[in-house]
Amino acid sequence: MSTTETEPTNDPDGWEAVRELPPSAKLVAKTLEHDGRLTQSQLADETLLPTRTVRYALSRLEECGAVESRFSFNDARKRVYTLAIE
Repeated sequence: MSTTETEPTNDPDGWEAVRELPPSAKLVAKTLEHDGRLTQSQLADETLLPTRTVRYALSRLEECGAVESRFSFNDARKRVYTLAIE
């Protein structure tokens, strides 16, 4: 077995930008990949990260285009985040 077999081969652009981000942003991205649409507080609960860290991670992920946000239909004061990459 070669060592290149563990590297992803179907990553045209999405996850490449995430690889350069802090570990907290990677965790938030993977949580969104697994769970789908979540609010900031739900992400904090799922990742066990402080809300401030989740907020920073989401801002970094939005900057690189890995995450999209929309207002929640249930509570317009909250935003729902989804992963924008595959």
